[in-house]
Amino acid sequence: MFMHNHHRGRFGHHGHGPGHGGGFGGGGGDRHGRRGRMFQHGDLRLLILAMIAEAPRHGYEIIREIESRLGGAYAPSPGVVYPTLTMLEELGHVTAQATEGNKRQYTITPEGSAHLAENAATVDAIMARIADAGGSGDYSARIMRAMANLRFALKLRVGRGGLEEDQATRIAAALDAAALEIERS
Repeated sequence: MFMHNHHRGRFGHHGHGPGHGGGFGGGGGDRHGRRGRMFQHGDLRLLILAMIAEAPRHGYEIIREIESRLGGAYAPSPGVVYPTLTMLEELGHVTAQATEGNKRQYTITPEGSAHLAENAATVDAIMARIADAGGSGDYSARIMRAMANLRFALKLRVGRGGLEEDQATRIAAALDAAALEIERS
């Protein structure tokens, strides 16, 4: 179920625009070959609002909390979270108060609480998907990391060029053997 990951290292991917609703969605091209959607349009906005309802939070804390709940397999990018927080503030669902430095701590408003209540079934479904995904994240996150490492190693090696016939044969054989082992497990 883990289809998208935002890590701080060499495999980073910077998420989607603010209106998209977050990761775990749509088409190929990311490091995990997505197969479905964790967050539908608007789900991330509801998730962030629900998390702020649990306790006032800074944007960075929201990112880390989502990552933690999903077993480290996904963290929304700041380019998704901060515009979403601004949108929630403009809708009157949260207020922001400056804290140390330039940090802003977000607190839910009565309007935000009412919006959550109106969307309780959706919020419950989002939380259930996250709980299911986070529970298996221990194993899946390791597999996704290993896939990304393999993809990166292949990209580097092929990008270097100069592959001889025997090298290409050995690499293909190693990949075929790994695929066979995975199918058997």
